[in-house]
Amino acid sequence: MATKAKDNWRKWMWMFLGVIGALQLYFVRELLAAFALFALGFAGIAVCLASLYLAQKGWESGVARLAASRNTWVLAARRATAVSEEWVRRPLRRPGSEPAH
Repeated sequence: MATKAKDNWRKWMWMFLGVIGALQLYFVRELLAAFALFALGFAGIAVCLASLYLAQKGWESGVARLAASRNTWVLAARRATAVSEEWVRRPLRRPGSEPAH
């Protein structure tokens, strides 16, 4: 009878250890799933930032090439910009004129 009780105790011990092991595996699986989700999220953020950085650098190099260009349209646009800036700097009234009432 003592061996029967001992065997019953071992059966419950192995079942308890099995449940603990299964819970640990489930917990580890959940942690790995959370890690994978965070890794995907951070990778998505990194891809977005890298694409914005590359787009800005491409825009910067394109504007630099356009500024260095000797195309007639670019030269005309530069002259028009210079003339409009000169008009903006001019006062609205001539010096010495009466102030508006």
